[in-house]
Amino acid sequence: MKKAVIVGASSGIGNALVKIFVENDYKVGITGRRKTELETFKESNPKQISISAFDCTTENNTQKLTELVTKIGGLDLLVLSAGTGDLNKKLEFEKENATNQLNVIAFTEIVDWAFNYFEKQGKGHLVAISSIAGLRGSRMAPAYNASKAYQINYLEGLRQKAMSSKKQIYITDIRPGFVDTDMAKGDGQFWVATKVKAAKQIYGLIKRKKSVGYVTKRWQLISLLLKIVPNRIYKRM
Repeated sequence: MKKAVIVGASSGIGNALVKIFVENDYKVGITGRRKTELETFKESNPKQISISAFDCTTENNTQKLTELVTKIGGLDLLVLSAGTGDLNKKLEFEKENATNQLNVIAFTEIVDWAFNYFEKQGKGHLVAISSIAGLRGSRMAPAYNASKAYQINYLEGLRQKAMSSKKQIYITDIRPGFVDTDMAKGDGQFWVATKVKAAKQIYGLIKRKKSVGYVTKRWQLISLLLKIVPNRIYKRM
């Protein structure tokens, strides 16, 4: 039985992924801040699910993850689904800082730990959920888009490290568009996927060990448009 850890599984996409992994015979370690939700999952399948309730921004992630991996007996796959972001018209530093603490600082600590674990083991698969928002900046949510750009570039760097290591380490960057979770904020949303649909597509990308995947698939069209819009036009948007 393969072993997976999902960081950020008490709600959203991570929550939906737990069910898929259990159905596909994974032994799963799940983390999140909401202990009650995690315990409910464990009660549904105590043989396959182990839990660890903690806040990635305030606690020792490496210690908590090491303990959780020991509980499930190893690690083949880590999915980082924890993230945050706020619309911030007034550019309040507290909101920007909270975003960076999770999406940059905690993100880096967790993916570094996972990569080092897999490098020592000689194999493994690291998956992180970034966002299509990381492709360009945003006047509405500067820190969110910038932090996702950081994640995209960091994962690319880890992908290079994995290649140069000549070990069976895979890095997958999942870039969702709008998904019907607490993270979907603001007006004018379109192509909004349910978290179940998003999770199913993400699982397919994981199975294929894709380097980069857009969820849902049609968001790849938007990614191409974002990349080619000239700066003189984009800055007026």
